[in-house]
Amino acid sequence: MTSATPAAADRTAPDPVALVTEYFGRAIDSLSSWTGELAAALRDAGGRGAVTTEVLDDLVEPYARRTFDSLDLPVYGAGFIAALDWLADARSHLAWWQGADHAKLVLASQSVNKELIDYSELEWYRVPQASREPHVAGPYVDYLCSDEYTITVAAPVDLDGEFVGVAGLDLLIDQVERDLLPRLRAFGDDISIVNGVGRVLLSTSARRETGDSIRGAALEGFDRGACPGMALEVLTAR
Repeated sequence: MTSATPAAADRTAPDPVALVTEYFGRAIDSLSSWTGELAAALRDAGGRGAVTTEVLDDLVEPYARRTFDSLDLPVYGAGFIAALDWLADARSHLAWWQGADHAKLVLASQSVNKELIDYSELEWYRVPQASREPHVAGPYVDYLCSDEYTITVAAPVDLDGEFVGVAGLDLLIDQVERDLLPRLRAFGDDISIVNGVGRVLLSTSARRETGDSIRGAALEGFDRGACPGMALEVLTAR
């Protein structure tokens, strides 16, 4: 995927909070554009018979490929993660495509242990399930898919009031850094994006790395700007 040039983005973003909100907001909007359509397709499929992993994969793949093709962000992976015990033939399933070739993820071909991971407690699944709102989760090492430092954007999918899973997309931290750091540096040399518990996603400062914590008294030296609609803050050193 390609992204807007830094120069173009700098002209349209009045401040770093607006820049970060717009960037991740594009991912949220992309997922939200098809969760309702997928829910309707799942309802129709259920009316014709059992919804199996094969049926789910066939329904989700066009939406995953739409995400790759239409979203102007460096999307590494995209798809849908079914709610536990919702499918007829499996307790859990990831209908997921990823990588440069947008290949289907097959966990069994990688490791038996990966198939047994209980993703229901992971932030990108748990928060949308509880809040019924989209969520930006990370940074974390994605042991299910990429084995890289990752940000996952996820949106809940409800079918007639029942939570049936989350639509999601993955952004690798190193690719997001290449996208955002040149633009953030236009606003200052010590600007950090942190999540809801103060973990650094990325920073223009060489003193801060992904996963570092900025909490408590350490926050006193920063101006803090919340990103509307997502659990992210932008910290700008005074």
